[in-house]
Amino acid sequence: MNKVLQALYHDGMSRMILMRGGVLGIFLLLAFVLWIPVWGNSATNAPLTVRFLDVGQGDAIHIATPDGYELLIDGGPSAIVLRELAKGRSFFDRTIDVVLATHPDTDHVAGLVDLLKRYEVSTVVSTNVQHTAPAAVAFDEVVEEEGAQHVSGVAGQRIQLGASTTVLLLSPYGNVTEWENNVASIVVQIIYGDTAFMLTGDAPIGIEEYLVDRYGGALRSDVLKLGHHGSRTSSSERFITAVTPAYAVVSAGKDNRYGHPHQEVVARAGAAGARLVSTAEEGTLTFHSDGSAVWLVE
Repeated sequence: MNKVLQALYHDGMSRMILMRGGVLGIFLLLAFVLWIPVWGNSATNAPLTVRFLDVGQGDAIHIATPDGYELLIDGGPSAIVLRELAKGRSFFDRTIDVVLATHPDTDHVAGLVDLLKRYEVSTVVSTNVQHTAPAAVAFDEVVEEEGAQHVSGVAGQRIQLGASTTVLLLSPYGNVTEWENNVASIVVQIIYGDTAFMLTGDAPIGIEEYLVDRYGGALRSDVLKLGHHGSRTSSSERFITAVTPAYAVVSAGKDNRYGHPHQEVVARAGAAGARLVSTAEEGTLTFHSDGSAVWLVE
């Protein structure tokens, strides 16, 4: 493998509205460019693969690009993520280019603690929201021990995974240290050719509404991971309509105590014409894209 430099861009932003508990704030962000070194393999004819891993009541999304880059978004609530990642993988392959933690809730970062102890990771992206949960504190500690480049993820950044795949960070804006965890969730759009995946962490409806106002039709994506595991606190009708997904994914545990996905969210996705699929019912969900179309591997 040849070492290459990939860019993580942060576009200059001005006067951006922040939503937290119904309170609006205005922050000014300065433009900067940050370079991150990652590793890749030579290009192949393989499709882009996006897997929503069956980790129970939590999120873990694994992206593998045709030119050999890997991104893991969140790690679920436990070491079960290691089992799911190992499927179809060489026992000796213990490297991942980028790990992105959307926010420091236990059901998103606890599994990353185990993963960072097992895998060599080049770059870690996370928010700087304040947190005290044991799993989140352990995650911070293991990131420091890993020695990976640690980037604070904010809107406007762009991660280029090889020549083929772009990861756009759409939220959060500004200084999020005192935000509520879910509000501070990193929202990303994965773009490969003419296809896209919208991954929203646990971002609530207030953030979704702002994204629609700011990006409009640019939010359109073939696959939408419904926010907050299909909770009614996310996935507004207006947001789903703007994304217009062919597939709506629920990442949740079977018979979970929260009742996810909530029926009103299921109804909204169906009304928008999306096919609802769930890790709780179908296990790990694997999507492929050839840059022109996206399909669920069944």
